[in-house]
Amino acid sequence: MDRPWQKMYEAGVPGDIAYPEGMVVPDILERAFSRFPNNPATIFPAALGSRLLAGRLTYRDLNEAANRFANALIQLGVRKGDRVALLFPNSPQFVISYFGALKAGAVVIAFNPVYTEPEIERQLLDCGAETVVTMTKWYPAIKKVQPNTRVTRVIATNIKEYLHPVASLLFTIAKEKNEGFRVQLDPKDYSFKMMLERASAAKPDVPLSPDDIALLQYTGGTTGVPKGAVLTHRNLVSNCLQAAAWFPIARDGKEVTLSIVPFFHMYGMMIAMMFTVWKAGAMVLFPRFDLKQAFMAIDAYRPTIFPGVPALYIQFINSPDVHNHDLRSVRNCLSGAAPLPQEVQTGFEMLSGGRLVEGYGLTESSPLTHANPLNGERRAGSIGVPVPSTDARIVNPENPDQVLPYGTVGELAIKGPQVFQGYWNRPEESVNTLRNGWLITGDIARMDDDGFFYIVERKKDMIIIGGYKVFPRDIEEELFKYPKIKDATVIGVPHPKMGEVPKAFIVLKEGETCTPEEIVEFMSKHVADYKVPRQIEFRDALPKTIIGKVLKRQLAEEEKAKARVG
Repeated sequence: MDRPWQKMYEAGVPGDIAYPEGMVVPDILERAFSRFPNNPATIFPAALGSRLLAGRLTYRDLNEAANRFANALIQLGVRKGDRVALLFPNSPQFVISYFGALKAGAVVIAFNPVYTEPEIERQLLDCGAETVVTMTKWYPAIKKVQPNTRVTRVIATNIKEYLHPVASLLFTIAKEKNEGFRVQLDPKDYSFKMMLERASAAKPDVPLSPDDIALLQYTGGTTGVPKGAVLTHRNLVSNCLQAAAWFPIARDGKEVTLSIVPFFHMYGMMIAMMFTVWKAGAMVLFPRFDLKQAFMAIDAYRPTIFPGVPALYIQFINSPDVHNHDLRSVRNCLSGAAPLPQEVQTGFEMLSGGRLVEGYGLTESSPLTHANPLNGERRAGSIGVPVPSTDARIVNPENPDQVLPYGTVGELAIKGPQVFQGYWNRPEESVNTLRNGWLITGDIARMDDDGFFYIVERKKDMIIIGGYKVFPRDIEEELFKYPKIKDATVIGVPHPKMGEVPKAFIVLKEGETCTPEEIVEFMSKHVADYKVPRQIEFRDALPKTIIGKVLKRQLAEEEKAKARVG
């Protein structure tokens, strides 16, 4: 297949990756341990006034803990192919449990800790997990839904177990009970800490193959009921190697990653965790985002890599405190999960002096498929070019087997070693999404002559205004240029004559005031008249997933509810 994009690769980026024979995900941790055993693997900071105290694990500590956890699971009866659910925020316990469960041959399912009890129950039923590992804060929710599921083993850990000793003591006194971390475990359940203390530190003897299932990663559910994407060790290792190839200047044993994006999301899991472990870098872990603490961590630990989402960078840019901190240690930032507005990219680069580029991926592709060159040519509004060993093309949305010419708008299709095996227990949807090895993404895009791809919009988000097809991103990009706007999104709402019209939801910068008329006047100068959103709603914040994607479906449901009441 023709790959015009490879001529745009920066020096040192290969056209294809070489997959190490037999490599599985736990080997990534073993590799880091064997090369840099005494390097910091996790830095887990807690604020004490104006200081940070951090619990730390070296790669020796982390690998030993993962071995102990694997052996403990095996002693409890977990066998190869059994599903193990992890319900954690970013923490050393997540990393230990993730690699440990995979060393035991289990299949990992990473749960979003903001899930409600019905959502937890539904996902446990769908994946069939018999083992759940969680923080004590979420232990009561697991116990409440357990009788309705197949769960027979519950393992709980307190967040304080990996804090700095002084921070742990203060947490016990001041926060543990109030924040819901102090619980009494059922005698039938298991303490994470005690399991590790009693288990062997030897590497478990469980034969693993690259084609074994490693992960059931549930899609975000922003456009429907979440589905479990089946990802093998080969899928995940391939994508880790692809990400590493895209960062040719990343130094083994030297990088520090600001790990704010959550590990239970595919983007955070791959870029902020697995890629960092591959490079034997240090992960600065945040269980929840706190801007003040993030600034303190930047000052204290001088991170070099900062994977994020536009909403995250926006908070830094708009902080009145940002100029009191030195962000110049940050050299490379890859933005994912949502479109990166040009204004946000420029604003953050001015603060850090580093490079912030937009990338693209899906849960179904482990996730990374495209990125702008970090130190080569990048193009405004583009998700970049396919990463090594990845093919991409634009196809007819009505007939995915028909490939469209360069420059034509159609549906993005992707093929590569990172593409998933299908959806768990959903054969019909798997067939519709995977066609002859090609992942049909559902995203409307185009490719230019040099192989740069541009996401026009999700197929389901398209607005049809009196026969005109309008993509919200075109409108949103212009809204972000208005100096009073902090955040914005656009959806289509029903209209008796036009079918649909665009409605904008806008968050103003602190201290700013604005009228709908001002927005309409500004937009009338920047987009065609039918694209101007004349329905405008100001909000304090936009509803978003924890990773930072705007929940457009929720906004659409709210509009439908208003229409029914009206």
